[in-house]
Amino acid sequence: MNQVPTPEKIMHLGMAFWGSKTLLSAVELEVFTVLAKHSLNADSLQQQLGLHPRSARDFFDALVALGMLHRQDGQYSNTPETDQFLDKAKPSYIGGFLEMSNARLYRFWGSLTEGLTSGQPQNETKEGGNFFDTLYSDPARLKSFMQSMTGLSMGTSMAIAQKFPWKDYQTYIDIGSAQGGLVVQVGKAHPHLTGGGFDLPPTGPIFEEYVASFALSDRFTFMPGDFFHDPLPKAEVLSMGHILHDWDLDQKKMLLKKAYEALPKDGALIVFESLIDDDRRENAFGLLMSLNMLIELPGGFDYTGADCCEWMKEMGFRETKVLHLAGPESMVIGIK
Repeated sequence: MNQVPTPEKIMHLGMAFWGSKTLLSAVELEVFTVLAKHSLNADSLQQQLGLHPRSARDFFDALVALGMLHRQDGQYSNTPETDQFLDKAKPSYIGGFLEMSNARLYRFWGSLTEGLTSGQPQNETKEGGNFFDTLYSDPARLKSFMQSMTGLSMGTSMAIAQKFPWKDYQTYIDIGSAQGGLVVQVGKAHPHLTGGGFDLPPTGPIFEEYVASFALSDRFTFMPGDFFHDPLPKAEVLSMGHILHDWDLDQKKMLLKKAYEALPKDGALIVFESLIDDDRRENAFGLLMSLNMLIELPGGFDYTGADCCEWMKEMGFRETKVLHLAGPESMVIGIK
C-alpha cells in the first residue's frame, strides 16, 4: 500500500538546529564535566551552572530526550557516551571540536546561502581575520584543538592500524600529523615500524609530548615542515588524513604528486577522509563536510573514492583501492 506523505522528515531536518544548539550550549556550559563528578537534581545543577531558573529544567530534560543525559528519581547523570567523550577531565574528550563549532561554525553556517551563491568562504576571512593563523599562534588553544581532533578520529585511527597491511613495510610517516593520534595507534599495534609525523613547527611540542606519553619517542619523531613549500619526507608508507579536502583540485594533485615522489617503488600512500560515496547519495556527512569546506576555505571540497583513485593514477600510482574504516570515514590506498 502507498503511504500517505507526511511533513515529519522535513520538519525534523529543518529544525535540527534546535537540538544541535542545545548540545553545543551544554558543552559550552560544561554540563557533562559537572555531572561526571556526581549526579545532581535540577536545582543543584542549575545553581552549579549559573543558569536562570526559567528554562533550566526544560534545558536538562531536552538533553534527556535527545539522549545526552539520563534522569532517574529526579537526578541527572551522563550517558556512557557523554561521560567518556564530553567530560573535560578525560583524555577522550572531543568537546574541543564542538566548542570550536559552537563558537565559530554555528554562526558561519548561517551564511550558507550566501556562500552557495557567491562561491566564497563565510568565516573570519569576511572580516579580514584568519582562524588558523590565530589557532597556531596560541599554543594552549592549539593543543586543546589537537587533542579534540585525536579523540574525534580515534575510531578511524584504530581501523587504519588494523586494516592496512603494515607487516609488509618498515617505515611510516603521517603527513599533517597534528598531535600524532594516528602515529600512536599504528605504532602501538605494529612494534616493528619506525618513522614519525610531519607538520607545521608549532605542532612539534604537542606531537612529541603525546608520543612520549606512550613511550614511542624512540621510534617516532617529529619532522617540521610545510607541505606546500618543502619536499615530503621519505618513507615506505605515507598518510594524509583530512588534508586533501582543504584544497582545490590543482593543490590536491600537487600534494599527491609530492607523495608519489617521496615514496620508493612499491611504497604506499594512505589518504583518508569522510569520502563521499561514488553514487553521491548515501554519505550525507561527507557531502556536508564538503559544504563546510565552502564555509571555511576558498577552494576546498570533499570527493569520492573513485575521484581520488583517478587522481592517484594520473600521478603515476599503479594500483589503488578504497576501504571503509569507521562511521563516515574511508581510506584510499595507492601503491607506487
